[in-house]
Amino acid sequence: MLTAVGGSCSWTLPKPRGFYGSLRPGGRRRLTVAPATTLCAGWLALSTVTPATAPRAAGSGGSPRPSACVSASSLWWRRIRRDLAILESGKPTRGYWMFRRQRSIPLRGSAAALCNNLSVLHLPVCNLTHFGVVHGPSAQLLSVAPEGVPLAQRQLHAKEGAGVSSPLITQVHWCALPFRVLLVLTSHRGIQMYESDGSVMVYWHALDSRDASPVQAMFARGIASCGHFICVGMWSGRVLVFDIPAKGPNIVLSEELAGHPTSVTDIASEPAQEQDCMADVVTADDSGLLCVWRSGPEFKLLTRIPGFGVPCTSVQLWKGIAAAGYGNGQVRLYETSTGALHVQINAHARAICALDLAPEVGKLLSAAEDTFVHIWKLSKRTESGCTEVEHCHGECVPDTQVCGARFCDPSGSSFAVTGYDLAEILRFSSE
Repeated sequence: MLTAVGGSCSWTLPKPRGFYGSLRPGGRRRLTVAPATTLCAGWLALSTVTPATAPRAAGSGGSPRPSACVSASSLWWRRIRRDLAILESGKPTRGYWMFRRQRSIPLRGSAAALCNNLSVLHLPVCNLTHFGVVHGPSAQLLSVAPEGVPLAQRQLHAKEGAGVSSPLITQVHWCALPFRVLLVLTSHRGIQMYESDGSVMVYWHALDSRDASPVQAMFARGIASCGHFICVGMWSGRVLVFDIPAKGPNIVLSEELAGHPTSVTDIASEPAQEQDCMADVVTADDSGLLCVWRSGPEFKLLTRIPGFGVPCTSVQLWKGIAAAGYGNGQVRLYETSTGALHVQINAHARAICALDLAPEVGKLLSAAEDTFVHIWKLSKRTESGCTEVEHCHGECVPDTQVCGARFCDPSGSSFAVTGYDLAEILRFSSE
């Protein structure tokens, strides 16, 4: 189901492979969705539209669907029946991305049940890809060749700090700065920054227990880099901004941002020179609130996008559009300059655990606890400013609680998936 709010957008109906199966290439038609219109097609799991998703006519019993759907029901459902007939014919479609399962990467331990529990660093110069996964009090780092063969492995542990219990790591993330790459670990004790290979820890920031109440757990969560800054979210709703030098360990806590009433869940950024607006950082919290910032010597809060009672578990930023994934399975696209909602997609049946973007081509990846990973194509019409969304691929990871998913390269030609109690990283490639 996709809802367009405040502007038209397009949606592509792919051919389902079968009940609870992945989506495979097949004939498809682009459907242009009018403003404030909801289109139901049941493409997540079913090959046909069930009566429960069809608009109900007045007097047929039950509550009617929104007027925009009811008034256009006969036209929409004629189109849907026509498109499903075309899809069932199995004719190939140009431009459809087909991802195939590749060799998995073995892990020493399974991934922890944490949102965004996968980080990927692509190094085209070395023809290597680094993967980072959290497993309880440790983080596993792997350097992998293109064929999926692990060439090196390393385990990093959370620094003890103060406390009687063993600290747990909450996130691992590579931050690509203009002049260096740092590996950042967050835990219940503090923030650790390493050189990109994890060999040397260059900075340690301990969490201040005086800021926490006796019944409140302390932790850091949400990591992103912007220019020569690294932003890290906190349990208190604050965001710490660290100024990173070109080399060496002289890292300075330059600023603390206050904008969230609840714990920060995720942070995203994009280079300012590659976007049309001034916003280059977006932060999310447990209440679903999004804060849009402009980085600089002093960060400035530009927009607050209110939540709706559902946690925002993952967020991404692309060309002035904030893509937010929520605990109810929705993906929402907002205009960062105004906070206006452009597109709402009921993408998953359960909570979204990860979003990722391939900035070169505008692909958006969404993964959720319903075992599905979907890939969407985002585009903006220059003449109207409308945002278009096209569904490109869906992959089911059977019997797995997905907890992390990332593209493995900027072009989005491959992606990787982690799952709770799954001692391997699953890889998929279109090449």
